Amino acid sequence: MPTLADVAREAGVSHVAASVVLNGAKSGTRTSAETRARVIAAAELLRYRPNATARALAHGRTNTIGVVTSYWTAGTNAYFMDVFGGVIEVATAAEQTTSVFMLRNWGEAPRRIPALGDGRVDGLIVLAPMIGNDASDWMPTHIPCVTVHSNYAVDGVVNLDSDDEAGAFDAVSRMLALGHRRILHIAGPNVLAGAERRAAGYFRAFSAAGLTPPADPVVHAQLHLAGGRNAMLEWLLRHPGAPLPEAVFCFNDAIALGCMEELKTRGLRVPEDVSVVGFDDTALAGTARMSTVRQPLHSFGRRAAEVLLEQIEARQAGGQWQGPDQIVLPTELVLRETLAAPAHAG
Repeated sequence: MPTLADVAREAGVSHVAASVVLNGAKSGTRTSAETRARVIAAAELLRYRPNATARALAHGRTNTIGVVTSYWTAGTNAYFMDVFGGVIEVATAAEQTTSVFMLRNWGEAPRRIPALGDGRVDGLIVLAPMIGNDASDWMPTHIPCVTVHSNYAVDGVVNLDSDDEAGAFDAVSRMLALGHRRILHIAGPNVLAGAERRAAGYFRAFSAAGLTPPADPVVHAQLHLAGGRNAMLEWLLRHPGAPLPEAVFCFNDAIALGCMEELKTRGLRVPEDVSVVGFDDTALAGTARMSTVRQPLHSFGRRAAEVLLEQIEARQAGGQWQGPDQIVLPTELVLRETLAAPAHAG
C-alpha cells in the first residue's frame, strides 16, 4: 500500500505538509491551495488511503464506540440484539464504528473493561452489567462510559434504566382486575436490583387492591428459557396436589417462554388454564403472541449511544457533559393472547 511518504514525494512536498492535508494533523505548517491540490492529486494517483491509527493520533479520536456485555447462554440473546440495534442506528448515522466486546462472565469485568480504555475506542456502553459496589474503583474514568440496566450505580457513569416497579405493578394490577388471585411471580436472581424492583411492583399491586398475595408467591429463575422451565417445574414439584397458579408474572420474556413450555409439557393450556405475562417485549414475545411489559429496548440503545457521543464531544471540546447520572424510561403493558380472565371468572 502507498504510504504518506510516497504521496509527499509524488507531490514534491514535505511529509508534514502531506500529513496536514490528508490526515488533518496539527502543525504550524501552512499549506497553500496549490499545495493542497498537488497533495490530493498525488493521493488519488497512488490510491492512498489514510492510516486509521495515524488519524486517531492526529485527532485524538478513533470514531469507534465499544459495547460490552456478557451472554447468559450460548443461544440468541433477544434483549441484547434489540438494544444493540438502537446503538448501531445512532452510531451509523454519526459515521461511528461500533465494536462489541463479549465477556465470558461478569467476574471478568474488573480486569477486562479497564483494558478496553487503551485507545481502541472513544467510549464504552456496558449492557446489563452484574457488578458490585466496588465498580467505582475499577471502571475507567479517562474515557466516557454509559451503562444500561446496571446492577449498581457507579459514580460518574450515566446509567439508563426502565421503571421496573411501575411496569410490574401495571401487569399484576391488570391480572387482579381480571379476577386472578393465585398469581405466581417467577423473579430473576435475587442479586439483581431490577429483580427487587419488579418484585416490589408485584407486592404493591396486591396492596393497592386490598388483597393478600398467595402463599409462597415468588420463585427465582436464571435469565433464560431453561431458567423459566426449571422454575415452573420447581414450583409444581414443591406443591403436589395444590391448586395451580391462575396466572404467572415473569421477570423477562425468556423466562415466560420457558414457563409456557413447561406448562404445555404438563398438558396445561395458556391462557385457558394458566395465564402468563413476561417483561421486555422482545421480538420473541411478539412471535409467541405473549402479553408482556414493554421496555423500550431499541430506545435504550439509541439513547445510550446519543449520551455517549455527547460525552465524547464534550470532552474533546475541553468541557463536561451536563446531563443527569440516571435516565429512567417508561414501560408499557402490552396485552396479547397469553393473558385472559381465569376460568372461574367466566
